[in-house]
Amino acid sequence: MPARPTPRTSRGPLSYRPEPGSIPTQPGVYRFRDAQRRVIYVGKAKNLRARLSSYFQDIANLHQRTASMVTTAASVEWTVVGTEVEALQLEYSWIKEYDPRFNVKYRDDKSYPWLAVTLGEEFPRVMVGRGAKRKGTRYFGPYSHAWAIRETVDILLRVFPMRSCSNGVFKRSAQVGRPCLLGYIDKCSAPCVGQVSPEEHREIVEDFCDFMGGQTKPFIRRIEKEMYAASEALDFEKAARLRDDLGAMQRALEKQAVVLGDGADADVVALAEDPLEVAVQVFYVRGGRIRGQRGWVADRMDEGETPELVENFLLQLYAGDADSIPREVLVPALPPDVETLEELLSDLRGSRVRIRVPQRGDKRALAETVAKNAAQSLALHKTKRASDLTTRNRALEEIQQALELDDVPLRIECYDVSNLQGTEVVASMVVFEDGLPRKGEYRKFVIKGVDGQNDVASMHEVITRRFRRLLDEQARSELKPGTEESGPMLVDPETGRPRKFAYAPGLVVVDGGPPQVAAAQRALDELGIDDVPVCGLAKRLEEVWLPSEEDPVILARSSEGLYLLQRIRDEAHRFAIAHHRNRRSKSMVESVLDDVPGLGEVRRRTLLKHFGSLKKLREAEVEQIAQVPGIGVRTAESIKAAVSGGRAGAGGAATGRPDGPTVVSVNTATGEIEEE
Repeated sequence: MPARPTPRTSRGPLSYRPEPGSIPTQPGVYRFRDAQRRVIYVGKAKNLRARLSSYFQDIANLHQRTASMVTTAASVEWTVVGTEVEALQLEYSWIKEYDPRFNVKYRDDKSYPWLAVTLGEEFPRVMVGRGAKRKGTRYFGPYSHAWAIRETVDILLRVFPMRSCSNGVFKRSAQVGRPCLLGYIDKCSAPCVGQVSPEEHREIVEDFCDFMGGQTKPFIRRIEKEMYAASEALDFEKAARLRDDLGAMQRALEKQAVVLGDGADADVVALAEDPLEVAVQVFYVRGGRIRGQRGWVADRMDEGETPELVENFLLQLYAGDADSIPREVLVPALPPDVETLEELLSDLRGSRVRIRVPQRGDKRALAETVAKNAAQSLALHKTKRASDLTTRNRALEEIQQALELDDVPLRIECYDVSNLQGTEVVASMVVFEDGLPRKGEYRKFVIKGVDGQNDVASMHEVITRRFRRLLDEQARSELKPGTEESGPMLVDPETGRPRKFAYAPGLVVVDGGPPQVAAAQRALDELGIDDVPVCGLAKRLEEVWLPSEEDPVILARSSEGLYLLQRIRDEAHRFAIAHHRNRRSKSMVESVLDDVPGLGEVRRRTLLKHFGSLKKLREAEVEQIAQVPGIGVRTAESIKAAVSGGRAGAGGAATGRPDGPTVVSVNTATGEIEEE
């Protein structure tokens, strides 16, 4: 196990770079330490020499966060292992032991309740709990709501009458020789007073755990068989009780949605990423039913793409909890070394574990649902900061200081351009005032003076049109009616509403780097506007660019100002994409209907206005199409034939809405699939 620490006074990665020949080529795990000998990063490699050499190249070629790590470090050391599986295990152990600051750390975005069965006790107890898992306890979930677990347990206790009371109640009942209320109403077998032996009670507990673990059909068949046998023996009281037990089990199952028809056991993992953070959602499916759901949010600390993030997450999720590993893990992208990770998880579980990306069917549909939840989780996490007035004020002040503005930018406008290979070029303008979105002042633009895909020219046109309108509005209101006082009037005297483009922003943000920023500044200069500052936010490294500056402004990755700028940029991008999809949907309808005989431009527009999208038009019946004014039955049949001849999914991507995408979620408490 060779180690190559360097002196604590080293400066920069070249000062502690090991000799290339001294680094082995075997698999292993490496640690970067800072000047105080604290471990700041842990990684693994198939080939230690190749991996470590990649850190000691020109810093300008490294990812920003990787560069920050290697410049913070003062030494690097490594440990050689025999196999790649051992490297995975050692990497997890070291991350858990040292908690390195530059490794991705997934933290729960909220506290989730578990259904716990204390198998380590003589008389096991079922209860609802939160927090870390304890040895000797079997867990189910996690679930979204504690009340949903308690309701399910209350139903199942009449079928599996196991102990659910606290230790204090259990001891008190044993002392007085009388069971608690649950024992009298047959929701507990009352082991406290000896009505059942420890062995009999444990058998009830094991049946309960098997049922909660997804093995439901054997119990249902057994109770049905006993019910029919009691009925044939004329024991109608027992048959009625078994019938009620069967109904209780069915009600408990109805609370959990069936999402996989093959009854599979799988964990479905989805990620939502941006350059600063990553959100992860997991749906736990057992016996084809959703048994729980959980979410994490983590800071991105290196340049790893989705496959590396998936590998890192699965390692942290399962390496410390082998009991929770399912037979199948569905992921958005395969880890870089999926065979090694499968081997590790199979060894931990004791049987074969598969990691794969779902391609079709129920599993693909469920993966898409989980992905939408991950995206919603990331959006909610990012907007939590905006809910606090103090945080918003601090964000605006940080932007003012970083960009050296004269005033705090209380009104920020952001612009983004969207197109598909130079067609249907559109742009968006979103407005944030006092750190919050003003959706009533969002605006859409259709680019008219630019041919093909030219984002720079499109940005110049959008800024020109918006601020020319500002000058026009100010010129029309320069003299207030009935007074000799001059000055811009920002409210329409007839309607009492603010004029659409009469307010000048405190800051203009464009989605892009130096070319887009230069185009926006040139447009303002041509209009003679010199009091509106401009900046651009580049996606790759979240750099803030200013006009005529060679170097970007780098805001701290934990900066509230950076979070606000990123949120504004993302909102402009979303709004532009929604507008572009809507335009594409309209053009798609019109192009499909071009060859329908007797259908002119006016009636095509009437159809589009009535149905809204090509997808809805495809789904409509001939009778529904014929109800549109000016469309007869024969024309409706021609329209139906024309739209049915296109691709089945062509309209799916063209149903964007200005207020954002639909979020579909599975309520793990009720088992219902909801649409928000």
